[in-house]
Formats: sequence, C-alpha cells, structure tokens
Amino acid sequence: MTIEGVILAGGLARRMGGKAKPLITLSGKSILSRAIDALQPQCAHLAINVNAELHRYRQFKLPILIDTIDGFIGPLAGVLAGMDAIANERPETHLLLTAPGDTPFLPIDLVARLSSAKAAKQASIAVAVSGGRVHHTVALWDISLRDALRKALIDDGVRAVSEFISRHKKVDVDWSIDPFDPFFNVNSPEDMEIAGEILTQQKMGD
Repeated sequence: MTIEGVILAGGLARRMGGKAKPLITLSGKSILSRAIDALQPQCAHLAINVNAELHRYRQFKLPILIDTIDGFIGPLAGVLAGMDAIANERPETHLLLTAPGDTPFLPIDLVARLSSAKAAKQASIAVAVSGGRVHHTVALWDISLRDALRKALIDDGVRAVSEFISRHKKVDVDWSIDPFDPFFNVNSPEDMEIAGEILTQQKMGD
C-alpha cells in the first residue's frame, strides 16, 4: 500500500533556547536533512509539518504543512495536518507515517517493519519502541482515524499522543538499541554531544 510521511517539526523548541532543533547542524548536516535522507526512500511522498519560520524550511524542497488547528497544541496537530493534506490531495492513500524532526538516526526499515506488524495485527496504529521506551510520534497511522483525531483535539481536549493512541487498536514494534538507539532525539546541548559520538561510531563501523 502507498505510504506517505510527515516529519513533525512544528514545536516551539523551548528546551533548546528557542532554536529550531531540526535545523541544528550535526557534523555539517542538519538533523532534519538526516531524517529526510532516512525517510524519503521509504515513503511515496514526504512533507514537513512546520508552524514558524517557514522560509527556513523551503531549502529542503518538500511540501510544508502547517497545523490545521491553531494554538501550537502539540504533535497530534501535526499528525492531523498530515492526514488532512493526504485526504484532500490523494484520498486513495490510507496510511501516514510520522516521525519527529529531531531524530537524526531513523532506521531504514522503519516503514517495512511498522507496516508488516500493523497488517499482521490488523491494528489502526503501529508504534516504534526501543529500549523499553515507546516513541508515540514514530508511528504508522490509518488515515481513517482523521475524524476521530479531530474530535479528540477539538471536543475532548486531548493533547498527549499516547492518550489518543490508547483509544485505538495498536501494535508496538521493537528495535534494538545496540549499538545505539535509532530513535535517539536531540533535546539539549548534551544530546548533541551524544549524537556526535553516535556518528563517530557509525563512521568507524563503515
């Protein structure tokens, strides 16, 4: 089945002093560029969910989606923006992959493993897990959840991705964290140092 992807980069980056985390350079290449490189071969179409400084993201030559609900209410709004865009532009597509824009080491088998597990369990959502931690924004979603998600956001005030997922049938898909966590995300200067160490490990492995 055709799978489309949205990189969630619509947050306010409070933990990095207001800097847009996806645009931070890691060994000469932005974190977002690394996420794009991993996901683009796995998705029929790829877009970026952004809500501020849109001009800074045009360099990536991908569609830019802004939240369809105002107020910077979190990543679920980005998921809905992706579902809305696909439903309006390519209604024949039924699956949406999401991943955050601050994850530079996304696995190249992300779509394959999520879609396989989702189909096997006949789940509505497949979610990535590593090291015992659930990564709720790294997920494969049925776009048929679009109306339920809009209602949850507007009528029920749901903001946590985990809360919305818990309302639907889901399957967890586990990745190894050896030699590193493929879903490691950069939230602080200390994380940047760790990411640099991971890149060094990768180069040594090559």
